[in-house]
Order: sequence, then C-alpha cells, then structure tokens
Amino acid sequence: MTIMSLGKPIAFGRTAEIYAWEEGHIVKLFRDWMPAASVEYEARIARVVHTAGLPVPAVGELVEINGRLGLIYARVHGVSMLEIFLTKPWMLFRFARLLAALHASMHASIVPELPCQRQQLENEIREAKTLSADTKRAVLKALDKMPADDRLCHGDFHPDNVLLTAQGPVIIDWMNATRGNPLSDVARTSLLLSMGAPPPGRSARWRLEAMRRWFHMAYLKRYFQLRPGDRRQLTAWQPVIAAARLGANITEEQDRLIALVKAGLS
Repeated sequence: MTIMSLGKPIAFGRTAEIYAWEEGHIVKLFRDWMPAASVEYEARIARVVHTAGLPVPAVGELVEINGRLGLIYARVHGVSMLEIFLTKPWMLFRFARLLAALHASMHASIVPELPCQRQQLENEIREAKTLSADTKRAVLKALDKMPADDRLCHGDFHPDNVLLTAQGPVIIDWMNATRGNPLSDVARTSLLLSMGAPPPGRSARWRLEAMRRWFHMAYLKRYFQLRPGDRRQLTAWQPVIAAARLGANITEEQDRLIALVKAGLS
C-alpha cells in the first residue's frame, strides 16, 4: 500500500474521487466501502470498451493508496456536460440533442465481450432491500417479457458522464456497461434525468431541478428521431429499471422509485 498526499480532488462522485496523477493521467480513487472485486471489474470493462474504439479514456494499472483502491486513467482535458450546463443553461437544448446523439451512436455498436444486461438487471433487482419478495417476483416476471438485444449499453449514461473536450465528447464511467436492449439503457437515462439525485457537493441544484424536465423531453425527442422505436416499450422498461436502481440503495431516491415500480406494475 502506498501512503501519499494527493491534494484536493479535481472531481468526485458517489463511489469515487478523482485526483491528478502523473503527467497525462488521473487516479480514480474509490471510497473505502467499494469492494475490490467491483474495482477490478471496472478495470476489465474499461479495457474492453476502449479496445472497441469508443471515445473513452484509456485505463492503466490498479493501485492502492492510503488504504483505498484506485484505477489509473489517461487524463482527459475537458469539463462535464453537466458542469457547463449549470453555468450556461441557455445551452440546454443543444446539450440534450448531443446527449441523445452520443447515446444513439453508442447503441449502434456491438461489443460481445461485455456481460449480459438481463443478468445484471436481475442481480440488481434482487439486491433491492426496500422491495418485498412479491414485488421482486413481479418485476422479474416483467423483465422476462422484455425483448433481448446485444447492443452496447452504458448503464449509467447522463450529462455528468460526458466530458466535453477540444477533440470532442468523451464518455466516462463504464462500470455498468453491458450488451443488451438499447431502450433499457434509454429508460435508465430517462430515470436519471427525471429523478436521479445529483452527485454530492454539486452546486446550483435548484437550477438543475428547474431545467431537467425540458432537458429530458428534448433528449427523448432527439433520440427517437435518430433511432426510431416504440415509446410504449420504453414505458414498459420503467418499473424494471426503477427496481434495479433501488438495488443501489440511494436513500433520497427510494420513495419515488418505489412509487414508479408500483405504478408500472399496476
């Protein structure tokens, strides 16, 4: 284990903090409650996605610093779409359309080395501590009825996971990437845009809450222009995705997610 001072983080989220590292690199230092298996899993997925030629940072070695596990990534010189949006809200529709275009382009790709989306959703649903056994069975039954696919899906695609750089957008945080149904992935993004809790420490939360509805609508409109699909199927995915999101046990989202699961099943 290495003991060192990393200074102040340059970014942070629910599961990790980002620090400057050696020239041209950063270290994503995971919080101490993150299991080693999860960190190793992210490293494998990041390498697979990068090898497929997608606009993602190259991943390096696994390190242990001050008792916490970290991953070395190539440094991307950019600012997240969310950060820019919070200071330039007049770019709302431009960014919503860009997010949709990136998502549609992603869903044109097939990366067979990725894990199965359906299995990952099932695992997350079973981890949802706030759902009764009967509700879990109902959700899993609904999942069984949904059409399968083999498209590249991010699993956590939202404006804070898109960095805008001089060379173009770069997509980060691929830990939940799978091969599966694109509309399931859109349903996840739709859920995050409409009701996801902002990352800790995020300023101007009131502005985000006020504008997210319009951003969400513009994103969906543009996505379905680029990849025409059945909006009824998107609606059918919502209770499944909400139940899977409950598996993350994010307290401030639980009541709304449970309501969405119950409404969707009824």
